[in-house]
Amino acid sequence: MRYNWKNLNRQQVGTFSEYFVKMEMTMHGFQVYSTEVDDRGIDFVARYENGPFLSIQVKSIREKGYVFMQKEKFDLSPELFLALAILNEGVEPRLFLIPSEAWGKPNELLVDRNYEGKKSKPEWGLNLSSKNMNLLEKYSFVNIAVRLKNGKMGTDLFP
Repeated sequence: MRYNWKNLNRQQVGTFSEYFVKMEMTMHGFQVYSTEVDDRGIDFVARYENGPFLSIQVKSIREKGYVFMQKEKFDLSPELFLALAILNEGVEPRLFLIPSEAWGKPNELLVDRNYEGKKSKPEWGLNLSSKNMNLLEKYSFVNIAVRLKNGKMGTDLFP
């Protein structure tokens, strides 16, 4: 069976998702540049024609759950995006491209956790539940890619 995610370990899922996002960006006309070292939470850089360079962090999840990025490696800026691959067993991955600035207005989907006085480092998160999936739809990969190709950035991505 194709898209048999349960047979892959975490590293394989992560590697697949990163390459899948790179290929989708390429298919949409973006130039994709791989980073040599992933010590800042950036998996690759992309650019459409002569537009700005976009920093992309890729995360993947099987089905639903919680995904997070440490705040120290995921600064909210117009050029930084989270590419999310949701892997449901037996089907092609669903891709989303979320501008980091979206976390400036947390909601049920986009969470802000500071963990003051605790061991965990502050993080931005995605609460991926059945109830919140409708909030994720506006960040569908195709929707955001088209807007980026049309020169939209930051808060201009959503009128």
